Amino acid sequence: MKPKIGILTWREGMTFREPVYFRQLLRAGRELGVTVFLFSPRDVQVKRRRIRGITLTDRGRWASRWFSWPDVVIDRYWYTPKPVFQEYVSFRKQPYFLYANNRFANKWRVHEVLYSNENMRKWLPETCTYTGEKGRLKEMLTRHRIIYLKPINGTGGRGILRIEKRGEHYHLLGRDKQRVKKAAVAKGSAGLISRVRQWVGQEKYLMQQGLELGLLPGRSVDIRLLMQKDEHAEWLVTGMGCRVGPKNSATANLHGGGKAVAADHFLTQCFSEEKAKQLIEECEQLAYETAAAIEAYFGSMMELGLDIGIDVQGRVWLIEINPKPGRDIFREMGQPDLYRLAVRRPLQYALTLASRKHSSLQPDEGRCAETKKSKTS
Repeated sequence: MKPKIGILTWREGMTFREPVYFRQLLRAGRELGVTVFLFSPRDVQVKRRRIRGITLTDRGRWASRWFSWPDVVIDRYWYTPKPVFQEYVSFRKQPYFLYANNRFANKWRVHEVLYSNENMRKWLPETCTYTGEKGRLKEMLTRHRIIYLKPINGTGGRGILRIEKRGEHYHLLGRDKQRVKKAAVAKGSAGLISRVRQWVGQEKYLMQQGLELGLLPGRSVDIRLLMQKDEHAEWLVTGMGCRVGPKNSATANLHGGGKAVAADHFLTQCFSEEKAKQLIEECEQLAYETAAAIEAYFGSMMELGLDIGIDVQGRVWLIEINPKPGRDIFREMGQPDLYRLAVRRPLQYALTLASRKHSSLQPDEGRCAETKKSKTS
């Protein structure tokens, strides 16, 4: 009997959050000889131990049918500020399945976990919570010419606001919840506070030290690094690339119009070949240290997408971690083989978990730390 891997996600009929990726995932499952299906919490009939799952027909159309209990489940349910997300949270807490990836936390909790690790502190920008306090905002702007405000639960660059102090004026640049670009200038502290409070509203935000990431004038540049567990349950860096944001954009997200370029080529142009090599090695070291710290607190993970900043002085910074990352950057860079590998690896790791489960072995929660040591020693 073929192993069964379920993909937990949001769906409304045959509408999904990541339809392109899911099609690739289901096709990769066929190539690997494994049954893969999509489902939401509402599709699960616990007492009858069956699930209304969604698959692809031979003609590439979505179709639903009943499946028995999956061997392993990959969680790809994304945050949304809607009541349905709370249903997911309650569902996820139930011990129904063996999951390939544990649940994460909001950005502030993740920062606290990483900051408590001395090995990580050198890579972390100054960060604090923000709920509209004008004193905290002014104090941060006395230390940093640029700061960022980020929703604690935001994704994809939504709701991020960049504030830059220029004399008595403050230049604001951001993207709203629909990723629409917004720009404004506030005169004096009172004007700034008013605009920031309008932007933040009732949401919880992080306030973060702004970094000088303008390796290209007028554009934000960062690195997206994808690390994943392979079929041996070992962490490996699948690949990385530079994301170059459009002109006058607060972020370099591909969804916001950013472009992807090869990291080694781009960094060599900005620095030197030797410095570029050192920076890439440090980014990889940062990735293994991050995975070890995250798993030590949150439990076993499957893949992590790291947004890494390299400032104009050549210093490496960890900007953000995504436990349910995309992999479009490889396709954007013209690396289809790497993209296919990035799609297959979660399934290969899930198959390893299924095999261990059926041989009465538990997933090796400590593997990350051992792997990190072997990669960085």
